[in-house]
Amino acid sequence: MTQKMQRIKLGSQGLKVSAIGLGCVGMSGGLYGPPKPEQDMIKLIHHAVSNGVTHLDTSDVYGDHANELLIGKALKGVLREDVQLATKFGVRFVDGMAEVHGEPEYVRACCEASLKRLDVDYIDLYYVHRIDTSVPIEITMGELKKLVEEGKIKYIGLSEAGPETIRRAHAVHPITALQLEWSLWTRDAEEEVIPTCRELGIGIVPWAPLGSGFFGSGPNKIDTVKNMACLRSQAPEFTILMALSPTFTPVLSSTSTVAANVIGCLW
Repeated sequence: MTQKMQRIKLGSQGLKVSAIGLGCVGMSGGLYGPPKPEQDMIKLIHHAVSNGVTHLDTSDVYGDHANELLIGKALKGVLREDVQLATKFGVRFVDGMAEVHGEPEYVRACCEASLKRLDVDYIDLYYVHRIDTSVPIEITMGELKKLVEEGKIKYIGLSEAGPETIRRAHAVHPITALQLEWSLWTRDAEEEVIPTCRELGIGIVPWAPLGSGFFGSGPNKIDTVKNMACLRSQAPEFTILMALSPTFTPVLSSTSTVAANVIGCLW
């Protein structure tokens, strides 16, 4: 790596990551428009790692497995120990509809498949992408604990989980990180979820800290979203965005893109 970036402890179980991570979801299509050119994305990942951004985040559902395959190819050009690789399981699409699964056999099958697609021996941080309410979280965590003991994953994370679920999961095996939407306009987690994580020593990994780009692009994001043929353009928050845009536009129009990004991140 040519440059140093601050490294931080994520949670209290020993995982250290770069202070800034690289979310790879937008590279493979689906959530943020069409897939990007593979070689361009591999170069982007290599550029990030060489500049100290070593925390890479993906999921088996991003691009219908394509994102993990992409990262697997990109990892051929870096030292495995230089990267902290996070991926997720638990969501799959059947006939266009999302299903959430947390059964032990599904957990194991997903982990084995991700290891194969990523072409690695272990996953640094393995998240439950969404909570399957039909399966007690203790059952899902029990299988994840076995995968830790087998060396296939190093640390366990949850995504979009409530405080009770977090406590129950943490009682089975320590949770290292919680991933959740958290930004200037998504702050409901501050009431109970964030304090619970602080109490238990669980790290926080915010997704969409810039409001899915709105706090970086400002009013330009409105037109971009309208023209995007992707799942994000159908999300409820963008309906709210359209309604609130007259309020935000005067502020963001007078602020440079760099300044808007800095304000959103430093908050």
